[in-house]
Amino acid sequence: MEKTVLLDVTEGVALITLNRPDRHNSICQDLLVHLYDYLDEVAQSPEIRVAVITGNGKSFCSGIDLSVIGKDNLLDPRGDGKDMPDVFSACNKPILGAINGNAITGGFELALNCDFLIASENARFIDSHAKVGIHPGWGMTQLLQQSVGQRMAKQMSFTCRPLSAADAFACGLVNEVVPHPELVPRALEIARDICSVNQEILIKIKGLIEKRNEVSVKQALQYEREGFQEFVRTARLF
Repeated sequence: MEKTVLLDVTEGVALITLNRPDRHNSICQDLLVHLYDYLDEVAQSPEIRVAVITGNGKSFCSGIDLSVIGKDNLLDPRGDGKDMPDVFSACNKPILGAINGNAITGGFELALNCDFLIASENARFIDSHAKVGIHPGWGMTQLLQQSVGQRMAKQMSFTCRPLSAADAFACGLVNEVVPHPELVPRALEIARDICSVNQEILIKIKGLIEKRNEVSVKQALQYEREGFQEFVRTARLF
């Protein structure tokens, strides 16, 4: 039986591919277990500096596989008490989403948990929680408004209408839109750029940017200043 998620590590970049193309890469327990395990490997391996998540086939991820609801443990798939936002937030290395097709509901949430997104021209984003009657739980209500603003997030979540790749770029949901054949090569190119910088400072910068999600601007600026002061005291640049 083929794995539901694939991992390829090359020169510091982990390419993680959701691999249920016959089910539009829909989410089941096995897929979550492998995804979480690979993200943990990214976090813990000194050889890996950045991860790229994409999907095999026409879809990125169509959300929860409705056939497994009530059968699979989707909230605690590994039995360790860790859910999707826990696993993503525990990784202090950059995670890029390379969105190759539809990212729907839970699949959209998976994408939103990435640090930023590069989209194929074929990508579409749909929050259909309200349409299918499923309560959001992997970050939709907070991460979407963080990406596009509260008013656009309300429109998307209230209407359940799809957002094209071009419109996703226009509202700031994705960083770039590229021709479909160029998606993974472009994501890997960005990943290699990330690999080339000072990794210790990169991780500190990532943490400082995300600190703004927890505290006020004033407090976040203080964290940055304190870190810089410590850096000046201890660094040996020349």
